[in-house]
Amino acid sequence: MSEARLGGRFAFPGTPWTVRRMGYGAMQLAGPGVWGPPRDPDGAVAVLREVIGAGVNHIDTSDFYGPHVTNQIIRKALHPYPAGLVIVTKLGARRPPDKSWQPAISRKELTAGVHDNLRSLGLDALDIVNYRAMGSVHGPREGSIAEQVAMLADLQREGLIRHIGLSNVTAAQIAEAQAITDIVCVQNHYNLASRHDDTLIDDLARKGIPYVPFFPLGGFTPLQSSTLSKVAGQLRATPMQVALAWLLHRSPNILLIPGTSSVSHLRENLAAAQLALPAEILLMLDGIAAEPGKGH
Repeated sequence: MSEARLGGRFAFPGTPWTVRRMGYGAMQLAGPGVWGPPRDPDGAVAVLREVIGAGVNHIDTSDFYGPHVTNQIIRKALHPYPAGLVIVTKLGARRPPDKSWQPAISRKELTAGVHDNLRSLGLDALDIVNYRAMGSVHGPREGSIAEQVAMLADLQREGLIRHIGLSNVTAAQIAEAQAITDIVCVQNHYNLASRHDDTLIDDLARKGIPYVPFFPLGGFTPLQSSTLSKVAGQLRATPMQVALAWLLHRSPNILLIPGTSSVSHLRENLAAAQLALPAEILLMLDGIAAEPGKGH
């Protein structure tokens, strides 16, 4: 699949890597509730091999998915990794036996998390590690992340991490982290119905920093909008394809990582990069965030 058919390219600043804008998120490769092994392990391997075969070279993962499950599947399917593949993982959480999501932000926990990711993925150094601030169900929560970013910078100097990103953070937290080390990407909750980061995206674009929206299709509560459904019908596309295409149009620094455990759904997601959105359609989609129950 050509670069144009995967949304073009964008670089992680200060790194040797330029990736195709349509990437892949591995979270759904784990079992239900992002816990335990998948129902179809062979199918999970097939999805990852289809990802690479399609030309995708940006995979998002974490060792707390499963835990350990998605990284182990990535290693089984793709190791030794193809040249140019960028694997982005994240730290800041742990999954105890009760299947909850708990903070893991001490030096001991962050260091152990790096080594867990290295071991599960079969790597000597991690390409990019996002520090994920836990926040709340409503999004990022203000508060200093300097201590944790400084710890990751120490691990970077040790050669275990090549570059550092942030996830689920505010503009103030990004500025705080940038005073400590270079930040090569930001990963926050954003989609056409949840537009809280519009100003941040534009600011990062001016600085050449990628913005990677998680839950680009709504996450555990899929996007629902009569406008979205109407537009999809007009374009002979699915609502989810339209939502992904809108994100690619929103800003050139947006990198997408939609996840799926289905090869057919993966192909459908990737095809969204080829969907043209005329100006009048973009205007309709831009209005979704203002619909009752949507956006802010």
